[in-house]
Amino acid sequence: MTGTEIPLHHRVYDIRSFRVGDDHLRIRGQVVDTKPAGMYVSGDPEPLDIHDMVVDFLLSWPSLVIEEVSVVFETHPHSACPGISSAYQQLVGTSISRGFSRKVTETFGGPLGCTHVGALLKAMAPVAVQSMYSMRLAEPGQAGQGFPDRSPDEEERAMSFVRNSCHVWDEGGEHVAGIKAGEPREAPVWIEERLAKLGRLDELERWQR
Repeated sequence: MTGTEIPLHHRVYDIRSFRVGDDHLRIRGQVVDTKPAGMYVSGDPEPLDIHDMVVDFLLSWPSLVIEEVSVVFETHPHSACPGISSAYQQLVGTSISRGFSRKVTETFGGPLGCTHVGALLKAMAPVAVQSMYSMRLAEPGQAGQGFPDRSPDEEERAMSFVRNSCHVWDEGGEHVAGIKAGEPREAPVWIEERLAKLGRLDELERWQR
């Protein structure tokens, strides 16, 4: 394909998680759709936001069960759009772990919800999993201490969130087999690269438990 590329659309997801005390996790997500300046309104010098939805979850820890839900429509095309916000209170009591995306589709798919909020919800769920180690490392005195020690039950709970989620975490694969056998765990590539950059590779063994 040849020719000049003309911008048509820009979608951005911004999803962040926060430790709240010792037993709660907050996940805040935002989806924004933007059209280029002048595309919808001739002569308009600024980009035009057409969707801006914000979802806020308060989750219990470590169960990842949703205790509070807030859905806000900041920018939307139709006056009726925000009317669906209260429907998402159905998520209270639901775990955001495995099966959450299916739950969102079944409960809010098609005319039962908002397409854009649904896409945001599905993008938020993996952030809870990505926050698992971070919750421990955010404890006072734990930053930079490597993988936290976990009981067999805690290890199994953590594994349940990622098992069969990708080719590395195939329950029949070498990576999972090694963990079950108690073999030393490979340090994340990004940890090794950052420690090398800082000249602190002597700390790598903390991430090889």
